[in-house]
Amino acid sequence: MLPGVGVFGTSLTARVIIPLLKDEGFAVKALWGRTPEEAEELAKEMSVPFYTSRIDDVLLHQDVDLVCINLPPPLTKQIAVKTLERNMAEDPQRNFRSVYYEKVGFRGVEEKKSLEILLKDDRLDIEKLCTFSQRFPLPSMYRTLVWKVLLGILPPHHESHAFVMKYRKEQYKDVYHALQVIRFIKESTPQVEVFLRMYQLESGKLPRNPSYPLEPEDEVFLAIAKSMEEMVEDIIDCYWLFSSFVNLFNNKYKDSLPQLPKNLEQCLSLEDSRLLTHLKSCSAMSQLPYSLWFRKCFAGCLPEPSLQRVWDKVISGSCKILVFVAVEILLTFKMKLMVLNSAEKIAQFLENIPQDNTDAIVSKAIELWHKHCGTPAHSV
Repeated sequence: MLPGVGVFGTSLTARVIIPLLKDEGFAVKALWGRTPEEAEELAKEMSVPFYTSRIDDVLLHQDVDLVCINLPPPLTKQIAVKTLERNMAEDPQRNFRSVYYEKVGFRGVEEKKSLEILLKDDRLDIEKLCTFSQRFPLPSMYRTLVWKVLLGILPPHHESHAFVMKYRKEQYKDVYHALQVIRFIKESTPQVEVFLRMYQLESGKLPRNPSYPLEPEDEVFLAIAKSMEEMVEDIIDCYWLFSSFVNLFNNKYKDSLPQLPKNLEQCLSLEDSRLLTHLKSCSAMSQLPYSLWFRKCFAGCLPEPSLQRVWDKVISGSCKILVFVAVEILLTFKMKLMVLNSAEKIAQFLENIPQDNTDAIVSKAIELWHKHCGTPAHSV
């Protein structure tokens, strides 16, 4: 499998090189021109599927592993340097070939450098950060920052971050104090319950009496808060991430969540119809732990490292990743599920899956997600 090529330039040289590359078995996946019109004209003539006038669009196109530059020296230097910056990892021995090696089975390509370049911009590009998070796992040292920006806790402008977080901290203290005054919380109140009460107060859903039993929705919030607490050390960051994450589900994904069980069934019918038939024959499809999987977003189901990778995708714009994690869980434990003959036993097993191979499950789920939904290809 030869690497996909991105070609820079629309001159006569490019018209000669593109057919030569194709004759040698290379797939020309992207074409750059000085203007969209130039790029479109040559792309159609040479049957190149993607064209653009933006350098970044080619450099981080999901199918481009090698670039061919046919431009005057000043532009050649600019693009060559940017290519190396985009693809060099911290180890100077690694280069643009790393992406190609990963595609043919060699995992572990470091994308940290690319993210650092994005984070150096004075005004962070939300679209690019979303695309990066959709395509690659976020390095742990930058995850909290990226999540805070994508969830709107921090604005895109770096210069405003300190001021905004100071305001967030003061707001946290004010709400916390208010709950103490009305005796909804005290010093011994578990932190996740504090988060829940703060969220209820800010959203106008605080019950009249703290002794009222928790609603099912509250149990969902507590599960998410507990998982977020395990991921984020700073309690103020943790609260704002928790509340913003919950708001994401209540607002952006409100209409999508009820469709996820149906999406799961459709996907499973394509991946393993025999398993789907068995689950239906046991009347198990309606008894699957949908609340744990989709409402709680696998909080309490997956361990922290695996859960973070799933939440990277959710926070950056896709709740459908939840469907593919659920499908991959079913596929991974197919042999176990096939010998269980009751919906109750199947649901009980799925609510407490073994934790020793969840990283592999999530990796396969992300591959399955890309297979069905495609890999984001806009600028990173």
